[in-house]
Amino acid sequence: MPTTAPARQRKKSSSSRRDDEAPLIPILARKVREVEAKAQRGKLGPTNRVKFQVIAFLVREERARVKAAPEIPDSARAELLKRLDGVATILAKTAARDTSLIQLLEVDQATSPVARRMRRDWLLESGAELPPEELVIADVKPVVQKTLVPPAAAERQVTPPQIEARIECNPFLPPDLSRRAGGPTPRRRLDDWELMGPLYKAFEQGAGGGAATMDLPDVPEFDRVSPRGLEIMPHQARFLEAVRAGHRTFLLADEPGLGKTAESVLAASVAGAYPLVAVVPNVVKMNWAREVERWTPQRRATVINGDGADIDAFADVFIINYEILDRHLGWLATIGLRGMVVDEAHFIKNLSSQRSQNVLALASRIRETTPGGDPLLMALTGTPLINDVEDFDAIWRFLGWTSGDKPGPELMAKLDATGLTPADKAFYPEAREAVISMGIVRRRKKDVATDLPDKLVADLPVQLDDEFGRGIRDAERELGSRLAARYRRIIDARGDRGLAPGEIDDDIVRLVAQGELDESKGAGAEGDNVFAMVRRIGQAKAQLAADYAAQLQRSVGKVVFFAKHIDVMDQAEAHFAALGVKSVSVRGEQSGTARQAAIDAFNNDPGVGIAVCSLTAAGVGVNLQVASNVVLAELSWTAAEQTQAIDRVHRIGQDEPVTAWRIIAAHTIDTKIAELIDQKQGLAARALDGEAVDATSSDSVQLAALMHVLRSALGAA
Repeated sequence: MPTTAPARQRKKSSSSRRDDEAPLIPILARKVREVEAKAQRGKLGPTNRVKFQVIAFLVREERARVKAAPEIPDSARAELLKRLDGVATILAKTAARDTSLIQLLEVDQATSPVARRMRRDWLLESGAELPPEELVIADVKPVVQKTLVPPAAAERQVTPPQIEARIECNPFLPPDLSRRAGGPTPRRRLDDWELMGPLYKAFEQGAGGGAATMDLPDVPEFDRVSPRGLEIMPHQARFLEAVRAGHRTFLLADEPGLGKTAESVLAASVAGAYPLVAVVPNVVKMNWAREVERWTPQRRATVINGDGADIDAFADVFIINYEILDRHLGWLATIGLRGMVVDEAHFIKNLSSQRSQNVLALASRIRETTPGGDPLLMALTGTPLINDVEDFDAIWRFLGWTSGDKPGPELMAKLDATGLTPADKAFYPEAREAVISMGIVRRRKKDVATDLPDKLVADLPVQLDDEFGRGIRDAERELGSRLAARYRRIIDARGDRGLAPGEIDDDIVRLVAQGELDESKGAGAEGDNVFAMVRRIGQAKAQLAADYAAQLQRSVGKVVFFAKHIDVMDQAEAHFAALGVKSVSVRGEQSGTARQAAIDAFNNDPGVGIAVCSLTAAGVGVNLQVASNVVLAELSWTAAEQTQAIDRVHRIGQDEPVTAWRIIAAHTIDTKIAELIDQKQGLAARALDGEAVDATSSDSVQLAALMHVLRSALGAA
């Protein structure tokens, strides 16, 4: 085992600092706090899991060194071992929070190249000497996935008869002669650096870096792509010129309402990327088929439902929703797809979900089978960041920019060309620009759709003065009291450790709130927890919100009414019917045909005054710009969901100012949730738009709301 002893001999005087005897320990203490903070926020991604493993390994290694080092006095040795025990205690607490980490504690060494690089970098930072063989760390060859279809989905695979006919008509795909084996990949200067953490940090520090948009060609003199009678906007034309110039991977992150669907449909036409598969939310499948027909009338689109019994196997564009993709992975991989679009790509941000794994597996297969290995891959989302910059991870993997552990070859070459390393402060803006140049396109409405009217979010506080309202406030106080009691038990058990009178330990506040949140997620909207409380607030507000929407409809015309829960939608629809206001409903359980019929009725029938929509089912990809007023009867748990809902109305085609009326229950947790949602808007503004806004916490709104309830209870006490 290589020595981790300091490279230089230090004087052994009574006044020497403890860190001189073990300079690695403060590094480990800092790193373990970073991992602990991420774990408390539920954002322990791949990079931090590796960091956890390396810390555990180095704690064992350093403990053995400290015990065996004869030059360390016994008193100093005891103090150093105590500090190592403190690091180990934090590791244990973190593993207790996320039990999947326990197996990492059992590993005897840092085996992966990423882990070995971390270990080497931290040891060098501490001043340790390493043997030459540990300074250069080679990558292991990736394991090639043998099968596209995961074992869990194998029994559900279907092959529609029409697809069998298509395959029989063309049983052999053209061979790809471009992938002849070359020589060994040359080593790059940054191969031995851990880069994923710095790449995320580059966006987290994005203030002042400008909008996250790659360099795009100028608007062409002539519109060469729009069918007769239609015209694309200048920002769309510039994007399509980039496709014409040969760029093939994009994170199209334009703000909602700027025509991303049309852009991607036309991009496939410009690139000749057929057959194309579009993986989309169920609610927008019919709209996608219409957009294909509208913008590329010479192409045929087919919508896949269920087992695909009625699909057009010889179509150019296959449109499928996330929920049934697993059933169709097998045959989709055999028909020679040349392009893939993932709509509302933030849906795949959870890498552990089967939804994400299915999308990534199919994209990988398309890259393998496309001649030249250069298919058209597009991730569409106006809200790619929900709580944390690591929400980029799955999208970057889908596009082939990174493997999760490290940048891909093209991005690595761009980073290497900067001549910088993560140790240089100038690396971070350069790294951000390198990722952007891979294909991030982010335009804001105020910049490219200057004729689009303004958007305003107005809060309408309502008093819940009835018995229902009093019960909600009582429940909130009881929740605060329960959390405060847990907090005090922990403080009493460990001692106040120097807290001033009235001072609150934020680490314990977070720990208690996270524990409550974990329990609440298990119970859902049942019992006495934050989810049940918010649902009860929505029920209490339902009639008040519906009454305001009805009054608004009488004075301004059509109104879109958004709610999160079905019972709130039911109450609203019953109230509208009692008042004689005709409404339609857009819900998740509807068939695609019924949902599209409701949307068409709202947009085209003058007698329909209100569209009652589910925040989750109708908050993405739906065009409702015939209205200019939105009522948000219930608040979402994410800023992105609220933005998506409002932008069903505030989008290209809207010619009136848009107002979103948020109905907020005064003197309840509802008020804090609204405040937290507004604060979350700063993440995208900083990372994507380059605005110099204050960094916001990566805590989820749920966790932050519970921490607020606990602090309020402690303050009241």
